[in-house]
Amino acid sequence: MRMRAIFGCAGLTLTDEERAFFRQAQPWGFIVFARNIADRAQLRALCNALRETVGDERAPILVDQEGGRVARLKPPEWKSHATARAFGALYENDPEKAREATYLNARLLAHDLTEVGLNVDCLPVLDVPVEGAHDIIGDRAFGHEPATIIDLGRKQIEGLLDGGVLPVMKHVPGHGRAGADSHLELPRVTASLDALSAADFVTFRSLSDCPMAMTAHVVYDAIDAARPATTSHRVIRDVIRGEIGFDGLLMSDDLSMKALTGSMPQRTRAALFAGCDVVLHCNGGFAEMCEVAEEAGPLEGASLKRADAALAQLHAPGTFNWMKAEKRLSELMAVVA
Repeated sequence: MRMRAIFGCAGLTLTDEERAFFRQAQPWGFIVFARNIADRAQLRALCNALRETVGDERAPILVDQEGGRVARLKPPEWKSHATARAFGALYENDPEKAREATYLNARLLAHDLTEVGLNVDCLPVLDVPVEGAHDIIGDRAFGHEPATIIDLGRKQIEGLLDGGVLPVMKHVPGHGRAGADSHLELPRVTASLDALSAADFVTFRSLSDCPMAMTAHVVYDAIDAARPATTSHRVIRDVIRGEIGFDGLLMSDDLSMKALTGSMPQRTRAALFAGCDVVLHCNGGFAEMCEVAEEAGPLEGASLKRADAALAQLHAPGTFNWMKAEKRLSELMAVVA
C-alpha cells in the first residue's frame, strides 16, 4: 500500500538511508530539485533508483519546470524556456499564434522531462495576479486577465499530456492576490468572496478537469480566517471541491514552507484532515520525512481512486519532431523576444 506523501531526496544519488526509508515508507511519488540534477545520465539514473525503491516503473516523479525563473533543468545541459508572461504578450496581438506557441512549448517541456524519466510537471500556473501583490507569481502567470490564463492554460495542459507528462494546476484556489511569498511567511487575502469567485477561482473552475492540483498556502479571510487553504477543510470542501468543482488528485504545496506553522507531524495531519489527498515534502530533510511518514497513512478510498484516475491519463508520447517544434516555436515567439 502506497503512502499519502510525495518526498524529495538530498542529493544527486540516493543514500543507503534514503533507499531503505523509501522502500519501507512506499510514498506515492517523488519530487526533484536543482540539488538533485547534474546532467541527463545522472538524472535518469536517479529516477530509476527512486522508482526501484517502490517497485513501480510508473511512479510519479515531479518537477517544477515552468520556464523563466522557475526551472530545475537548466542550461547548458537543457535549453531555457520563456516565461508564461511572454506567451501572454503574444496572445495580446495574436491569440491563435499564442495558443500554438504555448502548446509547442509545453510539448517541448514534456519531451525534456520524459527523456530523463520525469512524468509530472507542476504546471500550469493558473493564479491571476493583481496590481500591488507580491511578485512571487508575477511573470509566472500568462497575464492579468482570467480569459487569457484559461485559454493558454488549456494549451499547456494539452501539450504536457500529449507529451506523456501529467500537469498540476497551481496554486488552487489562487495565489495572485497574496501580498507575501508563502515560502517565507503566510499571506492573507482580504478580498470578498464575490471578488475571489469572479476572478481568482474562475481559472481553476474552467480547467477543473486537470488531473492534479496543488493547494495555496494562503489565508482567505472571507472563507476561513483561521487557516490557509492547505489546512482548511472549509476552503477545500466548499471552494476547491465545491465551487471550483475539482475532483482530481489534490496535493498540498510543500509542507516545509514557512507559511505553515506547527511541527511537521501537525502540518501533515492538518493538510490530510482538511482534505488533501497527498502531502508534499520537498527539502529532502531525512528527519522531517520520517515525521511526515509517521502521520501520512496509506493512500486508500477516494484519494486512491483520484490518484489512479490521474495516473490513467499518463500515456506514452506519440511521434514528435522536437527540432521542427523548436524551429516553429522560435518563429512564433520572435515578435516578443
